[in-house]
Amino acid sequence: MAKSIRSKWRRKCRAVKRVRYGEKELERLKKVLANDPVNKAKEVQELITNIEEIANVKSAEEIQGDQDKNNTVMDVDELKKEFNHKTLRDKNGAFPVWVHPRKIKATSKKNKKKKKKELKSNNKNKK
Repeated sequence: MAKSIRSKWRRKCRAVKRVRYGEKELERLKKVLANDPVNKAKEVQELITNIEEIANVKSAEEIQGDQDKNNTVMDVDELKKEFNHKTLRDKNGAFPVWVHPRKIKATSKKNKKKKKKELKSNNKNKK
């Protein structure tokens, strides 16, 4: 469908509003953050911790030791989803996420038809 002149105009006006109100909102947020006493306390606390970090002198061995602790590799057991490629079902009988619902419906319909046919043939053989 083609875009009408009206929709283009509306989009243009909304873009202008977005810019204008965005600037106002930014100023409003800055004022709120500037007046917030909790924020001021955090800034002072951060400044103090930064000064303490600068004042503390660490030896090269301590820094190397910290890096060794952080570089440890974690052993993780990989959970591998096992499913039957023929039926596309996992061990619990559920289909994988990537199978489309339409495909699930079609396969279940086909399986029902197959079962019905087998039952009929079994009944004929018994008689």
